Amino acid sequence: MRILPASLGRSFNGLWFGTGAANLGDGMALFALPLLALAVGASPGGVAAVTTALTLAWPLFGLHAGWIVDRVDRRALLTGVNLARAALLAGLTAAHLAGVLSLPLIIAAAVLLGVAETLVDTALTSTIPRVVPPTARGRANARVEATINVTNQLAGPPLAGLLAATTLALATGASAVLYVLAVAGILVMTLSPVPAGAGTPHPDRPRDGLVAGLRYLWRQPVVRTLTLYTAVMNVVWAAATALLVVYAVAPGPLGLTTTQYGLLLTAMAVGGLVASAVVEPLRRRFGVTTLLIADAAGTVLLVLPVAVDAPAWAVAAGAVVAGAGSSIWRILVATIRQNLSPPELLGRVYAASRVLSWGVLPPGAALAGVIAELWGVRAAFVLATVLALVVMAAFIRYALRTDLSAAVEAPDETVAAH
Repeated sequence: MRILPASLGRSFNGLWFGTGAANLGDGMALFALPLLALAVGASPGGVAAVTTALTLAWPLFGLHAGWIVDRVDRRALLTGVNLARAALLAGLTAAHLAGVLSLPLIIAAAVLLGVAETLVDTALTSTIPRVVPPTARGRANARVEATINVTNQLAGPPLAGLLAATTLALATGASAVLYVLAVAGILVMTLSPVPAGAGTPHPDRPRDGLVAGLRYLWRQPVVRTLTLYTAVMNVVWAAATALLVVYAVAPGPLGLTTTQYGLLLTAMAVGGLVASAVVEPLRRRFGVTTLLIADAAGTVLLVLPVAVDAPAWAVAAGAVVAGAGSSIWRILVATIRQNLSPPELLGRVYAASRVLSWGVLPPGAALAGVIAELWGVRAAFVLATVLALVVMAAFIRYALRTDLSAAVEAPDETVAAH
């Protein structure tokens, strides 16, 4: 009986290791940057500006990232960007130790780190098909998702907090070291050649141009539909992310302490981790359609308990289920997108889907804030619940009419509604 999971090969293991090291650095850096802003005397608005700066890259630079990834050697790109991130964090560390760090420098660094994230994330997802065979893409995506959950969400922030308790320079310096360590894994990779004919333009999918991936995404019915459903569900997630802390932490109605709220978020991340570890056996047992419908239900459970003024345990349970469903959705949709996208456009297709699905987060959070100001936090969650229920009903109808399993199990462009 096999106890350890089967290896996916040296090249994937190198990419896997690099992903883990880089995401641990990400989790630590994202935790440390707002603390650096506070250390230089930034106001609450200044701290918020740092967080905003970190999110600007996807809507503003995402399509460019996809174009770059499709035109350069991905191994070299991942190496160069991680070394650049290491240098940037090392510079912040040195400036902090020298007493010359300022809020504008931190905001500039946040913008650059956001740009680097678009390049690395796009290169990562478009490199997986180059290091594993098509039949192993689901397992590869699941392992990467689990690693990101552990390093970025579970380990990174508390580790950064532990180091920052001594000095912030330890947290930012450790992030720099982790980015360098990621390069060691990336250099182990050997990428398979692009399949013969992949570089030949198809009359319906020109391979050059900034928006080629967006055009292809829009013409591929399954990828387009899943991207649009992701975007609408992300409006619900944006509202929950923006307002859950207000509702949960005292003097909010749930009356949680900050520590208890942190445990709630950790439980959500654990739900995602567990789901990513078992998504392949669940897929074989229940099928892709059932799992994606379950995630749509999980999105409802993210906001419904607050909307109906449920007790804290119900809010926490809904968050755990939502976190699990979110991981399953990302893994399965990533595999579908990889299988249904031409290799020469994969970077741009991924970037286009991210621009569309993540571009709704800032306006979604802002709209939730306006509703909360006018009618209260629960009113915002009630409206988010209505939206989530509508999306779930529409998605169930779509999923039951579409052979989504074929898109996961076989890289084929014949999947269609029937």
